[in-house]
Order: sequence, then C-alpha cells, then structure tokens
Amino acid sequence: MNPSIKEVLEGKGIEVPDEHLLILHARWEAIQSLGKESKTASLEDYDIALRNIPGGDHYEL
Repeated sequence: MNPSIKEVLEGKGIEVPDEHLLILHARWEAIQSLGKESKTASLEDYDIALRNIPGGDHYEL
C-alpha cells in the first residue's frame, strides 16, 4: 500500500492544511500521468532545442 500524501509530507516535517491535500493529490496524479506518457511516447515527440545567447534578448535572426 502506498503512503498517502499527508503521511509522506508529515514524515518530512511538512504540515499541510486539509483543504490543500485535494489540490496536491490532483497535481501529483497529473505529474504521474505525464511521466507514464513520456515513457511510452516516441522520443521525437519530446525533441526540443534551447539556445542561450548571452545578451540575446535583442538578437535578431
């Protein structure tokens, strides 16, 4: 049995109000869903490139 979000956070000394637990649970489910999706998807779907151009906020191609 997996521990609840509340148990995990309390184990780390983090107190969370009960009204926030539903939000945390929904977000955690969404993150897990994205993780499963990324494992089954083609890597080409996740191929991105980032370029860092120092001072490039005014750079024109």
